[in-house]
Amino acid sequence: MLTRSSLTIRLHPADDVVIARQQLVGGTTLIDENLTVTGLVPPGHKVATRAIAAKEPVRRYNQIIGFASRDIRPGEHVHLHNLAMGAFDRDYAFGVDAKTTEYVAQPATFQGIVRRGGPSAGKAATRNYLGILSTVNCSATVARGIAAHFTRERLAAFPNVDGVVALTHGSGCGMDTNGEAMQILRRTLGGYAKHANFAGVLIVGLGCEANQIGALLGAEQLEEGPLLRTFSIQDTGGTAKTIRHGIAMIDEMLPHANDVVRVPVPASHLTVGLQCGGSDGYSGITANPALGAAVDLLVRHGGTAILSETPEIYGAEHLLTRRATSREVGEKLIARIRWWEDYTARERGEMNNNPSPGNKAGGLTTILEKSLGAVAKGGTTNLVDVYEYAQPVTAKGFVYMDTPGYDPVSATGQVAGGANMIVFTTGRGSAYGCAPAPSLKLATNTTLWTRQEEDIDLNCGEIVDGDATVAEVGQRLFEMMLATASGTKTKSEIHGYGQNEFVPWYVGAVM
Repeated sequence: MLTRSSLTIRLHPADDVVIARQQLVGGTTLIDENLTVTGLVPPGHKVATRAIAAKEPVRRYNQIIGFASRDIRPGEHVHLHNLAMGAFDRDYAFGVDAKTTEYVAQPATFQGIVRRGGPSAGKAATRNYLGILSTVNCSATVARGIAAHFTRERLAAFPNVDGVVALTHGSGCGMDTNGEAMQILRRTLGGYAKHANFAGVLIVGLGCEANQIGALLGAEQLEEGPLLRTFSIQDTGGTAKTIRHGIAMIDEMLPHANDVVRVPVPASHLTVGLQCGGSDGYSGITANPALGAAVDLLVRHGGTAILSETPEIYGAEHLLTRRATSREVGEKLIARIRWWEDYTARERGEMNNNPSPGNKAGGLTTILEKSLGAVAKGGTTNLVDVYEYAQPVTAKGFVYMDTPGYDPVSATGQVAGGANMIVFTTGRGSAYGCAPAPSLKLATNTTLWTRQEEDIDLNCGEIVDGDATVAEVGQRLFEMMLATASGTKTKSEIHGYGQNEFVPWYVGAVM
């Protein structure tokens, strides 16, 4: 456990920097490091512990986070003005750290809803929604109009239904019908249509779009039935008629959706998408390692965790390949890294377009530093498989899914892959939800928790405050995950988040 007496945090004996636990002013003596601070250092930011020559690598977590862009003095603030990105070789050492997972004898359970039929038969749900999906942007307004009819008052007669949600998007036309963008969109919509947290789904099209309903159903091997209905605006005869028609279809589904009961199911039915957004200098010290500890517990109890956001593991991917169960799994991850390098180069960008302004204000300087903290969300168990965006996740244990770093796009892919819960760490603050999967949010520091508690479910700042260990907070989070899977509402659900955060990844030209 961290003690309250130290003004800084040292993460590894070989590190060249320590992290300020509070704002430090010039002249402050750091007794633990036997040096004096020069200048102002904000909380969560880095202080040099030795003289570092220009072009020398700088280490945090005993890993390279960048290179000195000029000479750095001991006690000096280390940030954008004197630390920059640089190329260096990573040793992928495929599988050298893989180890046997120690599963628990008596897995934990949660109160889940076991689906009895349809595309998610046999799967356990953590929520019980009816969903309305649009094939194209043109049917988005109608989809939202149908969902808007089902107010809390109108759903009062169906207490087991969590809500009727419209998940709309901005594409579906002006794109190659056989291209990668269409494949990803259909895979995403198909994943949501099959998701266990939907008791029933209505798919609404316009009629003339590139993403035809029939082609979508065929590509995703979906069959219409009482709880999977489709129709288009052009066939139905206009906006008002279509909304009335959709309302009637949802009315037919509601009694079936309400006819459920929660029963004890093993934690192996829990698939958690791991997210971080608005990260700061504490993310890799508190919330992300605590989430990693909870992930280790989940895996030992037979569950699944999905790490994603490929641009935000860049520079730390070698820590994951070392845990791969095989060279093939490790190379699948590196192939996605190479795709992103090529993709950003084609778009005249770079992988170090991160950190964001908010990340930098919170103390993160390079994507290398941000990534090293981000991978801590994945815990320490083996990497058992790697998936492309929105592919169905079938493996149990810790897996990786290739997604952008943009949180709504990333989480959308994870949910399409089967995640029935999201856990989201934040240091700067986040207002986020993810229907139909409940989303728990974790604060990296107590200042944020105090300021934005109404949006955040757990304060991991207790770790840096010296009031709890990573393991203790991880255990508390694991128990909170089971309670949430059993029906306890998250802060974002209470505030009504989730419908606007459905953002499928669009790759390619808009025609």
